[in-house]
Amino acid sequence: MTRTPLLLALGLLPILATTACNAAGPDASGQKAPATAAASADQRPFTATEISRFDQPWAMTFLPDGSLLVTEKRGKLQHLDLASGQKHEITGVPKVAYGGQGGFGDVILHPDFARNRVVYVSYAEEGTLDTRGAAVARATLALDANGGGQLKDLKVIWRQTPKVSGEGHYGHRLAFGPDGKLWISSSERQKFDPAQDMSGNLGKIIRLNDDGSLPADNPFASQGGVAAQVWSLGHRNVLGIAFDANGKLWAQEMGPAGGDELNLIVRGANYGYPIVSNGDHYDGRPIPDHDTRPEFAAPKVTWNPVISPAGLMFYSGSLFPQWKGSAFIGGLSSTSLVRVAFDGDSAREAERFNMGERIREVEQGPDGALWLLEDGSKARLLKLTPKA
Repeated sequence: MTRTPLLLALGLLPILATTACNAAGPDASGQKAPATAAASADQRPFTATEISRFDQPWAMTFLPDGSLLVTEKRGKLQHLDLASGQKHEITGVPKVAYGGQGGFGDVILHPDFARNRVVYVSYAEEGTLDTRGAAVARATLALDANGGGQLKDLKVIWRQTPKVSGEGHYGHRLAFGPDGKLWISSSERQKFDPAQDMSGNLGKIIRLNDDGSLPADNPFASQGGVAAQVWSLGHRNVLGIAFDANGKLWAQEMGPAGGDELNLIVRGANYGYPIVSNGDHYDGRPIPDHDTRPEFAAPKVTWNPVISPAGLMFYSGSLFPQWKGSAFIGGLSSTSLVRVAFDGDSAREAERFNMGERIREVEQGPDGALWLLEDGSKARLLKLTPKA
């Protein structure tokens, strides 16, 4: 559906939106619950050990041998040997449109990576007439004996459409589901209305086959075209997607001025943005809350003031047994690691740990440790292990 001209005028606000996504801000907690105080370093149940440093890292994924791939926003893919501490660049990365929130994005492995060596990367790419959009490519990772290597036979399998002006809200988080399908978060590029427009794929959660083709059982497959990619719509800036132990997909997204969300993603559901939000526009004008429009799927947790969520994972390890089944979210403006607990389909913020720096990414390591990437230049890779 198309919004009123008022929302079109809101396109004048991308600079404000980008600033809010990157500015420091206060801590606060979740929906209809008391604020959760952030635990200081001496109160945390873990020790954070610096392992390495990166230049504007954005995402990481572990290889079967325990080494690590890390993307850097300016357009580099790094391979880190954790045993030796040596870091080597992987060549063959696509050219990225670096600037604002744009650049090199996510990296994940094909479910059958041990056999086929296929990886997936996301990034912002340039279009014509000063436009940009996210893209996803797959390639074969060929490592050499020295720890370097290259991406071979890189092929773009998905693009945001339409490409638009501006440098914000790409999203482009990637995940493989238990169904073997590739899931992509496609944010609305600070353009508001496209999140409700099924002629494009902005503001949507996308579901594809591993080669980029369209699954016949997608909810809007019968509409054909771009709509056939879509699993859910009405999203703003989705910077984390992950499946829980029961195979349910969860996504967190940055709200506007207030209203960060954690959503349970349901087939064909509309999450309401920009028609509803538990936050307001950056110039102070209100947006109707979710409870005013029950036809839209409401978030399971909202944060106001925001945490600026980035990175999402579900913990399944044994190193922190008390956290099994919890989700962890990296906080940018909140400079925190946020733990979310679940009771069926209900969720709540359970703990918040003050990390002192913006947290861009969080992953679980092979041994059950938590791994964090800070945001920005000279950002630390941290390994979290239980205190003795």
